[in-house]
Amino acid sequence: RHVNERTYRTHLRFAAEHAVHRGLWEAGFPTVEPLGYAWRPTGLGVEGILLTRMAEGDPWPRRWDLSNQRAEAICLALDSLCRWGLWSPDLNATNVLLPPQGGALFLDWDRARFEPPDHDLWPRYRARLMRSLGKLGAPAAALEVIESASRP
Repeated sequence: RHVNERTYRTHLRFAAEHAVHRGLWEAGFPTVEPLGYAWRPTGLGVEGILLTRMAEGDPWPRRWDLSNQRAEAICLALDSLCRWGLWSPDLNATNVLLPPQGGALFLDWDRARFEPPDHDLWPRYRARLMRSLGKLGAPAAALEVIESASRP
């Protein structure tokens, strides 16, 4: 669905992202269904696309009116990532899709990696998300909903 306009040395980055995304989808994690990836040589590297099934919803920055239920859905998903030990350094508010029926879907697993079991990822995810919200100019109410959400 999205074309990645960056050039990489090999196709392995696309393969790794697709593998993580597929694993999350098959485990029941709230994400869009990954369909595959494609790549082609360009210049001194490769460029590629990741294919996902279309999902209805708005990126979080278009809908700052986050309900407590949505905040809980986001926190539950983050808690799952923490329990699995999966760190996604690209997580930000623009990678959270808010479907009309409720809940939240997480996108973009580029550079995601498993951390050793002794790493507590919750504070890192929370700080990353708060930083993203601040950069995007989220209203105080949106920040408060996430700040008040407790870890499940």
